Amino acid sequence: METQIGRGKTARRAYGIDEIALVPGNRTLDPSLADTKWRIGNIEREIPIIASAMDGVVDVRMAVLLSNLGALGVLNLEGIQTRYADPEPILDKIASVGKEEFVPLMQELYAESIKPELIEQRIREIKQQGGIAAVSATPAGASKYGAVVAKAGADLFFVQATVVSTAHLSPESIVPLDLAQFCQEMPIPVVLGNCVTYEVTLDLMKAGAAAVLVGIGPGAACTSRGVLGVGVPQATAIADCAAARDEYYQQTGKYIPVIADGGLITGGDICKCIACGADGVMIGSPFARASEAPGRGYHWGMATPSPVLPRGTRIRVGTTGTLEQILVGPAQLDDGTHNLLGALKTSMGTLGAKNLKEMQQVEVVIAPSLLTEGKVYQKAQQLGMGK
Repeated sequence: METQIGRGKTARRAYGIDEIALVPGNRTLDPSLADTKWRIGNIEREIPIIASAMDGVVDVRMAVLLSNLGALGVLNLEGIQTRYADPEPILDKIASVGKEEFVPLMQELYAESIKPELIEQRIREIKQQGGIAAVSATPAGASKYGAVVAKAGADLFFVQATVVSTAHLSPESIVPLDLAQFCQEMPIPVVLGNCVTYEVTLDLMKAGAAAVLVGIGPGAACTSRGVLGVGVPQATAIADCAAARDEYYQQTGKYIPVIADGGLITGGDICKCIACGADGVMIGSPFARASEAPGRGYHWGMATPSPVLPRGTRIRVGTTGTLEQILVGPAQLDDGTHNLLGALKTSMGTLGAKNLKEMQQVEVVIAPSLLTEGKVYQKAQQLGMGK
């Protein structure tokens, strides 16, 4: 249903994750029976959760640990890890400066050139330790370093930008990346994103995407919605893009997963994304809080170091536990940010969903009071959902 903003403009209502709730059906099941397996490209994972390609979230060590736990981590090929042979003192510096010095420092540090030999080295380091080597670059970076990534033997290539489409206009001096050609020529599965609409999702799938990332601007450290004014709240964006996935499957028989990317903090957020149609999720700040994360308790956006228009900021997320506690428990916090897999399995059991496909079919209601109803004491005492 459209609403008239003024005589010359109408708009469709869009919903965020915090505005919806999941409705139990007529069946429940023991959480141990909930099957959370999913597949991306030719890789099957036990946990439908990906750690985002941000410098404060994933380094070689985190990528390996996430792989061992049954999840997945994506390494940023245009970040600190591929600009500096020893990134540790650089990360220490980022964590030590004040708010006023942060953006100029980031612009200075990220002005260091990307070194192709470090791209190869990081991929090899992940593979040698038994991890899944998933890596990410912008379309320009993919065009420049795609051959290096393929040669190094990466398992997955994420091509990511704030907004990505198959119809990109560039100045005459710049040849834009042909996404369809890139997907066809790369010897490994290519994930494309980010987008928020049915039409673009369908275009990206037709171009050969092995999966599509959904989400523009919802991330904890992202300020693109404020700086650029663009984005669609995640519940609506996921549902629209999932509809395109289903349409593409009907047309071709090929099932291309949709991944909700950004703005997800708790296990409940993840559950609601899958109920809206996502096959998996990509999260950053929850993993930035792991004791093993490279960010030293900080988390910053991928576009923050831009020399022209920095977007995103550095947020203090603290360190709340180990990666294992955050991902698979046991939980040591009461706010839904620990044991994300346990939350998903328990929610699926409560809703009677035996697998992710059934979880995508559960009833969803509009519920803006879901997180505040009856929570007076929690809010007053800064406990649980009142934090």
